[in-house]
Amino acid sequence: MNLSNNLIQDIKHLIAQSRERAVRAVDFQRTVLYWHIGERIFNEEQQGKERADYGNYVIKYLSEQLQPEFGSGFSYRNLHWYRQFYRTFPIVNSLRSQLSWTHYRLLLRLENEDKRDYYIAETVKNNWSVRQMERQINSQLFERLLLSNDKESVLAVARNEKLPVTPQEIIKDPMVLEFLGLRRESTYYEKDLEQAIITNLQDFLLELGNGFSFVARQKRIHLDGDDFFVDLVFYNRLLQCFVIFEIKTHKLSHEDLGQLQMYVNYFDRVEKVEHEKPTIGVLLCADKNNAVVKFSLPENNKTIVASQYELILPTEEQLLTEIKKEIEIYNTKYTE
Repeated sequence: MNLSNNLIQDIKHLIAQSRERAVRAVDFQRTVLYWHIGERIFNEEQQGKERADYGNYVIKYLSEQLQPEFGSGFSYRNLHWYRQFYRTFPIVNSLRSQLSWTHYRLLLRLENEDKRDYYIAETVKNNWSVRQMERQINSQLFERLLLSNDKESVLAVARNEKLPVTPQEIIKDPMVLEFLGLRRESTYYEKDLEQAIITNLQDFLLELGNGFSFVARQKRIHLDGDDFFVDLVFYNRLLQCFVIFEIKTHKLSHEDLGQLQMYVNYFDRVEKVEHEKPTIGVLLCADKNNAVVKFSLPENNKTIVASQYELILPTEEQLLTEIKKEIEIYNTKYTE
């Protein structure tokens, strides 16, 4: 009797799913255990709060008693983490089963509550691994989005309380592409950058954010005997539209914007179906002049976005400089 391959594959899939759920359930129970240990340590500290060193004494004593029997998970350092875990997330029912203890360890390093909420929401929604969440934190995704969006809007999108409705809410500027392994000072061609993106497509999709899927590379457009090629084509299910990328390793020019506008027009008139939204065109460039972008496009432009790429992660000092610039622009605009 021959059993179908589908039956075998289905059962293998069920086994794998069951094992994954079991691992997640065990890990979540471990996370809850650490929360309760932190709660118990904190409550014990409050009883001896008149002595400043009482908390450290409690943790040191517990470590000496627990570590020999239960292992390194109950070291002095880890017990400190459990106490901080409880103090940072004081409501046990707010813990998310999709997040492991290692996820929460990363989150404990973030002092800003809104920032933690954002990364929790994004991790749950996108099923980020610890490595993926760490990269987004290190690339300062939250801060970069805040440079072009108000805080409440960013958090509302992350929490699924509202869907993004404009390209600016979902297309990052700048895009940080340090995972491509290209050195900023090196000479390379647009095809090299494109190939590096394809080679690291999973990381690029992660940098793009929610709802993106890859469609095509070097999409051929034939217009009355002339051939043109769109560098990269994606689709975004949240915005329900094509998102096409043109890559330029030089400073943006108005000719680049005109070329991209032609591609957008083609997709809108030929590729797009009735229920889909207008195509978004993204000019991914090494440098740009915002004034050139502004005056090269119609005032009511909603579909063309120029995004500068960075090949190294921004430093905290660079980010603070950009934030100060935004504050100065805001103050100049609204206080005069």
